[in-house]
Amino acid sequence: MNTGITLTCTWGRAPLVASKVPQVAYLLIEAQAAAIAEKMPLNFCLVLDRSGSMQGAKLAALKDAVKRVIETLTPQDIVAIVLFDDTVQTLVPATFATDKATLIAQVDAIEEAGGTAMSGGMAAGIVELRKNHDPGRVGAMLLLTDGQTWGDEDRCRALAQELARDGVRITALGLGAEWNEALLDDIAEATGGISDYIADPAQITTFFQHAVRTAQGTVARDARLLLRLVRDATPRAVYRASPVIANLGYQPIGDSEIAVRLGAIEAETPSSIVVDLMVPARDAGSFRIAQAELHYTPVGGAEQVVKQDLLLEFVTDPTASAYDPRVMNLVEKVTAFKLQTRALAEAEAGNLSGATQKLRAAATRLLDLGELELAQKVSEQAAHLEQGQAISAENQKELRYATRRLTQKLEE
Repeated sequence: MNTGITLTCTWGRAPLVASKVPQVAYLLIEAQAAAIAEKMPLNFCLVLDRSGSMQGAKLAALKDAVKRVIETLTPQDIVAIVLFDDTVQTLVPATFATDKATLIAQVDAIEEAGGTAMSGGMAAGIVELRKNHDPGRVGAMLLLTDGQTWGDEDRCRALAQELARDGVRITALGLGAEWNEALLDDIAEATGGISDYIADPAQITTFFQHAVRTAQGTVARDARLLLRLVRDATPRAVYRASPVIANLGYQPIGDSEIAVRLGAIEAETPSSIVVDLMVPARDAGSFRIAQAELHYTPVGGAEQVVKQDLLLEFVTDPTASAYDPRVMNLVEKVTAFKLQTRALAEAEAGNLSGATQKLRAAATRLLDLGELELAQKVSEQAAHLEQGQAISAENQKELRYATRRLTQKLEE
């Protein structure tokens, strides 16, 4: 049976020079889905903050973005809209997106009110999504907030676990600088979704459109990779390279096998990881280093498996060894992400010297990658730390999420 998903494995440097000692190697593993003729049908719920802080330009931009979402949906899609402040309103109960004029008119009636209690909105969203739970539909929740939710963070996390069990992914978006990124990160990660930062209300539409296209392009869920390694081949780290950069880690299974959770696979964007590992000493020749085994469940289908043996050649001539530019470019982007992540953690812990050093190293990497604007911002924050100034909440969010998106380009 043709699964429609291919597995490609590329070494960052090959062949390697034969050696009597283990060597570091980078491996790019990509799961690529074939193009789809039609968009996948959605079971889609928007859970939106309409608290008092959303008044003015924020609320106007939010309404415009929701209207664009409605226009983007197809008649086969099911949509619900839930609003929350310190109360909850189900503005649009789950319905097919056929009468778009009526849906848009309901969006026009949204007004700001009250404080922020996000868990109520999430719970109401779960109710709407469960009305049409169907393995043949892509379940997705788009969550937006611009503020802190008070006293219900644990409930929000528990609700995210419920959504994960239902196979629903959350795109969790924070607007402005006053929301809790740790909470949104946890909520999204629990479901295999993505969290992100919107600096300007004018960008809401861009992020909403990307979330809808991602859901409509989802062809498989619950993807996980098993990597069976030869003796003495040792993984050091596993990072997702696309759709966005993240530290995935891995679960050891026995002495020579690891499992990596990939989550959903989209038709237009490869799901790729970079594996940093030590390969064992080898004389000249071609050797099997590992076997990659991808398990995934097509939307509306049964589990499929794709396998590939990973061979690596070792040579005596050092000039025969060459780097793969695309793989090493991804490695550099992942490295920049790791440096800024560690820098922000050290700054929060009070180690300003270590944070400054890592930010400057990240800025150098970004310059080499041609990310000039982001490199400049990172350098500025390093200078602030060097002068004893703290990094603002806004700048922390900008650095954190911009480096995550180094492999992703949002369309306007």
